[in-house]
Amino acid sequence: MKHNRFGTKLIALILCAAMALPLCACSNDEMKQKQIFAMDTVMTLTAYGKNADAGLDGAAGIINSLDTILDPDSDDSYTAMLNSANGSDVVVTPQVAEMLSTALSVCKLSGGALDLSVYPIYEAWGEFSQETGRIPDSDELSELRKNLKFSETEITDFEGENNYSVRMPAGTQISFGAVAKGCASKCAVNAMRKAGVESGIVSLGGNVQTLGQKPDGSNWTVAVEDPKDTGSYLGTLSVGETAVVTSGNYQRYFIGSDGVKYHHLIDPSTGKPAESGLVSVTIICEDGTLADCLSTAMFILGEDSALKYWRDNGGFDMIMVTDDNRVVCTSGLIEVFTLTNKTDYTVSMVE
Repeated sequence: MKHNRFGTKLIALILCAAMALPLCACSNDEMKQKQIFAMDTVMTLTAYGKNADAGLDGAAGIINSLDTILDPDSDDSYTAMLNSANGSDVVVTPQVAEMLSTALSVCKLSGGALDLSVYPIYEAWGEFSQETGRIPDSDELSELRKNLKFSETEITDFEGENNYSVRMPAGTQISFGAVAKGCASKCAVNAMRKAGVESGIVSLGGNVQTLGQKPDGSNWTVAVEDPKDTGSYLGTLSVGETAVVTSGNYQRYFIGSDGVKYHHLIDPSTGKPAESGLVSVTIICEDGTLADCLSTAMFILGEDSALKYWRDNGGFDMIMVTDDNRVVCTSGLIEVFTLTNKTDYTVSMVE
């Protein structure tokens, strides 16, 4: 699969397990890890206890399966089938239906800030690669925006058959880039749990999801990347079982011939990189699929509209980093977020 097909989520750094938890001699606390490459990302899976190996195998299996069925370069993938359906129904699995349903809900609630059908626009920008990046003219973007019709997607449940039918408007093409890793992390943790693992964590290229707590009963420590220095972090979160997903404007971009930096988070209302006043958004939410969708949508909306969405809908907390170096946290994070880079940033909590 090409590197840019799923888009790129920022690396939400996780402090290594060896730092977070000294390796215990007791076999029930023994740490096992597995690294895989899927969805164009190196992923690290960690599990503890006697069922760790089985849990890791199950988690890796479900991630690789999702990678295969969502690969737009494969004619047999659901992405390819949906994009070539030309308005016809396509039968999909529950996992694919869940991703589409979650993204559709966020799309409608956010006024279209999240729209999976920006995929052709993303490609028109040369997939925001430094090697192939290009600046489409206004006429090209205007024409492509005519097919931003993801909000009109219809999903039908075949009761009792564990399958769903999806119909998108003719001409609409999508990518699962804003939702795939979130769903994969959620499914990976569920696979670990099914195998008997009670403590574990998956880090899927910017999507972190935890299972239970650390074997000693304490919280996990997840670090949020510093947009100014991607080798460092601006603060840490102390969390139990949850998902932590970050999106921002500094991971995938190119510098245009005009000297301007163009990043990959497209505002559907313009067809251009969002100018929302934000450089990153981190979502903390129990549902990894939802967290993935929200991280993109809240970035596109910008600070004020994102806070309104949070107040109106709830169900998550977030950390927004603004382009004037403010770190804005929602009130649920008062006791769990610590700003460590106090030189470059100031932090405020909002109700």
